[in-house]
Amino acid sequence: MADALRRYVGPVLAALLILGVGAAMLVGWQRYDRDYVVAVEDDGSAVTKIIAEKIAGASDLRVSRLNGTVQSTAQDVRGFGWLKSDQVVKMPYSVDYFIDLSGLSARDLEWNEKSRTLIVNAPDVTPDKPNVDEARRTLVRTSGLFVTRAAGEALSRKVSAHAQARAAASARSPERMAQAREYGRAAVGKIMGAPLAAMGFGDARVIVTFPSERRSKEQWDVTTPINEVLANRRPQR
Repeated sequence: MADALRRYVGPVLAALLILGVGAAMLVGWQRYDRDYVVAVEDDGSAVTKIIAEKIAGASDLRVSRLNGTVQSTAQDVRGFGWLKSDQVVKMPYSVDYFIDLSGLSARDLEWNEKSRTLIVNAPDVTPDKPNVDEARRTLVRTSGLFVTRAAGEALSRKVSAHAQARAAASARSPERMAQAREYGRAAVGKIMGAPLAAMGFGDARVIVTFPSERRSKEQWDVTTPINEVLANRRPQR
């Protein structure tokens, strides 16, 4: 019996190895085709088309958006230091701020019966990746004795990367994060206030806190979780 099993184990492992290698090669080819193979018409000319796309659900609440214009610069040096080129670009950008409500549970909702106050311990506001609109550039200035095509492409990549980094740094600044939290506080308060009003607590106050400003339960004088309050309220209506 053991000899029979050993005779089958080798071929099965080999088949699994072949399948694994084949799957890895297929995934690699799909990524290469998506990123590097140029789609063309029947006459061989390149065409503008969607190569790959994917849609997914989201539980993030967008609470605010930062809009602005960024100036980005880059330098490229080639030819043993003889060929130097610079580029300056101005273009608009935007950054969305989100609160992920997927992890919010009854443990994060606390009720003060005396003051009729709901405290929502919300997750922090998170800025999304900046959207730099290079199609709406208002200024592109390239200088240099001789700017090769490779140098121009390198300058374009550097300018884009620098713009992304600068916009992200601005979006995460204490001032912008504080402003985004205020918008987030209002948005979450509105969402949580609606079911309270429907349950007969229209005059209740909603306080939204974020991790950096969280206070202790003693300071808030919280006595009852909100899910218990609503559960006890339903039979009375």
